[in-house]
Amino acid sequence: MHDIKEVAVIGAGAMGSQIAMVCALHGYSVILNDISEDSLAKAKESLQGHMNRRIQKGKLTDQQVEEAFGRLTFEVNLASVKDVDLVIEAVVEKLDIKRELFSTLDDITSDHTILATNSSTIVSSKIADATTKPDKVCNVHFFNPPLVMELVEVVQGPHTSEETAQTAYAFVEQIGKVPVLLKKEISGFIANRILGKLMDEAVFLLENGYATHEEIDTVCTKALNHPIGPFALMDLTGIDVNYFVRMQRYQESGDEADQPAKLIQEKVEKGELGRKTGKGFYQYS
Repeated sequence: MHDIKEVAVIGAGAMGSQIAMVCALHGYSVILNDISEDSLAKAKESLQGHMNRRIQKGKLTDQQVEEAFGRLTFEVNLASVKDVDLVIEAVVEKLDIKRELFSTLDDITSDHTILATNSSTIVSSKIADATTKPDKVCNVHFFNPPLVMELVEVVQGPHTSEETAQTAYAFVEQIGKVPVLLKKEISGFIANRILGKLMDEAVFLLENGYATHEEIDTVCTKALNHPIGPFALMDLTGIDVNYFVRMQRYQESGDEADQPAKLIQEKVEKGELGRKTGKGFYQYS
């Protein structure tokens, strides 16, 4: 297996920035890339806040954080990732954007570079043929928030080589996460297929007036012992993410039942996307 020494994460949102920091904390040289200087600045500020809280709680030392930031580079120029061994894409959940990015990465990076997508829904076989090395393409799906969540789903598509899958699996272990390797790809993988059914039922109960979103979240946390309710979780991950995932599924299936719920569409149209906009199902200061 090719040894991974340098990593690039494309997309400086909440997911991408935290994935980059996880890698940096575990000794990897990391480039966090985004098309927006403003997004990179916000990512750096956010990560500094997360790290300061860990220092205050005694989970990390000042030196560990300083060294991690020393290994982390913030870059707006995509060409900066040309020499890395692993790229993890964490951009918006839109297939055309991902395909265009992977095609560009294919031109820039070395033959040995693994090109992984963090997508929770789009299987890598829909992206791999945009490159000349489909055997190096796979899903490496982190959960939100990556600094906290332990599990990572590594998905081996029919085009993905055994070496790529095993290298990605070993890398996930090296950054202190728990990998699960799916040898057969399916949209949504394991966790989100199960979670999706819960989300659908929660939205159905709310839309039809059986309970409020607060009551449904309370039932899930207090009766089912979930750490967070489905509506609070949508606010955390972004209601637009739920919308894009459902739209992608609808475009694939053509089944009207796969379209985003009316309630979700209305939230997206209003710009009420959850924590990142200050309002979703809940209000945030």
